[in-house]
Amino acid sequence: MSTDSSPPMASDSEPLVRPRNFDNHHDLKAVGRHVREEDEDDDRAYGKSEQVNVHFGDEPDTDEEGGDRDFLPKFSWRKLWMFAGPGFLMSIAYLDPGNIESDLQSGATAGYSLLWLLMWATVMGLLIQKLSARLGVATGSHLAELCRVEYPGWARIVLWVMTEIAIIGADVQQVIGSAIAFRLLSNGWIPLWAGVLITGIDGFLFLFLENFGVRKLELLFCVFIGIMAVSFAWMFGETNPDIKAVAAGLVFPSVPRSAVDKAVGIVGAVIMPHNIFLHSALVQSRDIDISKKSRVREALRYYNIESSVALFISFLINLCIMAIFAKAFYGKEEAGIIGLANAGEYLQQRYGGGFFPILYIWAIGLLAAGQSSTMTGTYTGQFVMDGFLNLRVKKWIRVLVTRLVAIVPTVIVALAFDSSENELDNLSEWLNVLQSIQLPFALIPLLCLVSNTRVMGVFVIGKVMKVIAWSIALLVMAINMYLLFVSIFGTLVESTAVTVILGVATVFYISFIIYLVLEPAQEDGNWAYIERRFIKPTFVKPRSITSFVLTSLHEALQLFYFFK
Repeated sequence: MSTDSSPPMASDSEPLVRPRNFDNHHDLKAVGRHVREEDEDDDRAYGKSEQVNVHFGDEPDTDEEGGDRDFLPKFSWRKLWMFAGPGFLMSIAYLDPGNIESDLQSGATAGYSLLWLLMWATVMGLLIQKLSARLGVATGSHLAELCRVEYPGWARIVLWVMTEIAIIGADVQQVIGSAIAFRLLSNGWIPLWAGVLITGIDGFLFLFLENFGVRKLELLFCVFIGIMAVSFAWMFGETNPDIKAVAAGLVFPSVPRSAVDKAVGIVGAVIMPHNIFLHSALVQSRDIDISKKSRVREALRYYNIESSVALFISFLINLCIMAIFAKAFYGKEEAGIIGLANAGEYLQQRYGGGFFPILYIWAIGLLAAGQSSTMTGTYTGQFVMDGFLNLRVKKWIRVLVTRLVAIVPTVIVALAFDSSENELDNLSEWLNVLQSIQLPFALIPLLCLVSNTRVMGVFVIGKVMKVIAWSIALLVMAINMYLLFVSIFGTLVESTAVTVILGVATVFYISFIIYLVLEPAQEDGNWAYIERRFIKPTFVKPRSITSFVLTSLHEALQLFYFFK
């Protein structure tokens, strides 16, 4: 994390963003919107014509001398409505089929006892999403663009490949979830592979809807969230979970010994690496003059509010799912085998009949989750490909490439596991492990960038927020590393050769994470600070042994307080 010795903050007349390889003679290397040339509209996450025009009011942005006023304008419900949208698109990742499967398995195997963990995992996710939005608004560039200019070529390619793998892994879960819903709604007439192909067409439907404007697209995703809310709330009423047990599960922390892996899975499933990239781009859909501090502060306030509301709604939906399966299957023999593929049939067996069969209510909610998350996955793929590679291609080409990259492996998966529900559930667990592996490659660059004064200017996060953010990052990564080692080393290690290969891969993996944290390629990175403050003074030849001892002791104390 960055420190107080970072370069001075940008003044009112200086741009808020100065990437490492910024060149005054080649402005194309800069990424902030305020330093782009006007004819580079196609390179932005949203072109000028695509952005929503927000009326910021009549309060002056400059003082009497023409300087930029740094203030927070008064609250306006109308402005909040104009900024509402990106947070709801972001929240779709918290409601994708992978999260739904984690919820139902946690409820079936641990009852209501893990609800508190779901709540706090959502709170941690909200903090990370707020930092992602802060980065996008304050710099005018999304995370993938900033990674392109902040990291050397080899590191940039590694980050891009890892991010694409994360997107593909998430997309497989999302498309399979939609395909399962199609199979349920058609009484088995639509096989899994056909449902995958139908869902794959959504990418082009998404491209078509984009032509009607960002607000129309945001409305569509809000409709999807509404369908999920109604479906799972209806099921909550049908199954009638114990409200007192739900409240106790939220208030009193406990993790049953038999559900440790499910507890870890909740945290791993909630915070998705590709969603960090997505949110930093979505917030640029509003036309904000980021050279005006008051405009940026106002945008951040409204984005924080709408993100909090969106994730609160997603939390309530996840809570309903976990409570439904806790009531229906906790302590029952089906608890150990229930998964996304067979949950509908088991619910129908236990709560069948009624005005509208619960099987179809479940399928409708699952379809809304799969369709919406697949579309946001396509959106993310566009931003990531364009940001990391700086490709100047038409949007329909980016959509086509993004869809094909994800849909081909998904069709193969559907054909391979069509007749095996247990294998599908095992695959979903492995895909959650894959997301856990990829998380540091989005989370660490985000935290390094929002902690860097050169990148964020006056909007760099403070010391308290740095401690909280890095603590959450370390906690989440530790949990995910536990999931990784338990899942991989606990099941795949059968020979010495496999152990050696996995060991070498783990060393490279951890080494790259350390590289991202230290930022050695950057003059104002964490390694430069540590070297300047602790290494060089320690190894400068002292005048005497006494002074050497005193200097070493002094630097050791400084290092202790630094990490403290």
